[in-house]
Amino acid sequence: MTSNAGQKPEIEFPDGPAPDELVITDLVVGDGPEAVAGANVEVHYVGVEYDTGEEFDSSWNRGESIEFPLRGLIQGWQDGIPGMKVGGRRQLVVPPALAYGPAGGGHRLSGKTLIFVIDLLATR
Repeated sequence: MTSNAGQKPEIEFPDGPAPDELVITDLVVGDGPEAVAGANVEVHYVGVEYDTGEEFDSSWNRGESIEFPLRGLIQGWQDGIPGMKVGGRRQLVVPPALAYGPAGGGHRLSGKTLIFVIDLLATR
């Protein structure tokens, strides 16, 4: 895992079984304002599937950050971003129940445990 905020992270393939609960790991602790539940956040992120290591989404690949309200996101982000400070980088390992639901749920990522590395750029 590269942990330099400001550069696209590379996520190492995890060992062992996927966790059943949200796992939050601060890779870089920011020193700016703290995100709170329900805030709007501006982030850069990359997401990979836990089982395959395959990247399924990345704001870095689009060349621009994205801003959105936390309440509109998957539960793993709603639970995993509050408490993070601007300038920080956090890894979230999100089980299906907190992501896109069980297999067969209609989303291409249903039933999958997901890993996100998120750089918090701003909170409003």
